[in-house]
Amino acid sequence: MQESFIETQAQLTDFIHEVGDSPWLAVDTEFIRERTYHPRLCLVQVANDRIATAIDPLALEDLTPLRDLLLDPGIEKVFHAARQDQEIFLNEWGALPSPVFDSQPAAALLGYGDQVGYGKLIQQVLKVELAKDHSRTDWSRRPLDKAQLRYALDDVIYLGQAYQKMKQALEKQGRLEWLKPEFETLTTETTYSLNPMDMWKKVKGRQHLKGAKLAVLQAIAAWREEQALARNLPRRWIIKDDVLLEIARRAPLNAQDLEKIRGVDGKFVRHNAAALTQRIQDALEIPRDQWPKDKFRANRPTPEQEAVLDVLSAALRLVAREAGLSPQAIASRKDLAALLNGEEKSPLRQGWRAQVAGKPLLELLQGKRRIELANGKLSLTRQ
Repeated sequence: MQESFIETQAQLTDFIHEVGDSPWLAVDTEFIRERTYHPRLCLVQVANDRIATAIDPLALEDLTPLRDLLLDPGIEKVFHAARQDQEIFLNEWGALPSPVFDSQPAAALLGYGDQVGYGKLIQQVLKVELAKDHSRTDWSRRPLDKAQLRYALDDVIYLGQAYQKMKQALEKQGRLEWLKPEFETLTTETTYSLNPMDMWKKVKGRQHLKGAKLAVLQAIAAWREEQALARNLPRRWIIKDDVLLEIARRAPLNAQDLEKIRGVDGKFVRHNAAALTQRIQDALEIPRDQWPKDKFRANRPTPEQEAVLDVLSAALRLVAREAGLSPQAIASRKDLAALLNGEEKSPLRQGWRAQVAGKPLLELLQGKRRIELANGKLSLTRQ
């Protein structure tokens, strides 16, 4: 395997020329986002079956050749857990590499486990133990030493090798087509769009609020998101979750009351009180029928529904065993509840999950199937 570190435009041009006709490229990124809203791209690793390189975006003035390479529709881009990498490319270039292959959902279909980490996947597929020494590296610091570059290059060298084995196995099992809808979602821009008015759903502890106070939380969480985006700062640097919850609970309508809340200092009040209290006032005037509803509270199963979910969970284990998959790779209890509630967007009504598990589970709910115990063994049989 030919390896390199690219930090000049000439080196980048030569690399693009060498790999431009590849049918696939393994891709990974290193970034930091502790001090910013958007991830800061610090390194891009790319490999095929012959060449691997780490490209330094902090040293290069123009990444257009790399952009054109990764946006080439004739090259399949291989990632592990692609969402973060794709989000970075969309933010940097305003476009998404396509088509893609993501080894994480592929691993689930091959029985390697749900949401499996990269190191564990490589160990299972290639029997290679990867070093973990640099998982907390500050990739923005220069120069990078040999050990850091070794760690970064291994991320794409072994990913490419695993991809070739996994794709062959998926084709042999007739499951590669099952993944296409998931891969297409990763190349759709709306997948990465955030609606500020939905950010209250990410605030820990929101279940302790209800009614108008939940409307206040929705409004001020949206305000925080807008501020974080505009200033390119982490949300918690604008205001922490626990403080946000307390503001929603008290709903202060003036600067004096806002400043009485623990965690809110005078500087924050001087710069933000007017805008924040106006958002609170507007939220308190929202009609009752327009208050946000927390699905966690609204869709809490009844005791009878919990019993049905237990039955569905047992059936799911039977279906998973037959398919050679882990139940967790197919559906969570929350997904089963969505199926039970008739939600059209339930994962069990979409793609391969509908084919493998959704259809037989619906038939169980409709009385067309039953769980049968015979000779100490459970099975899901047709009526």
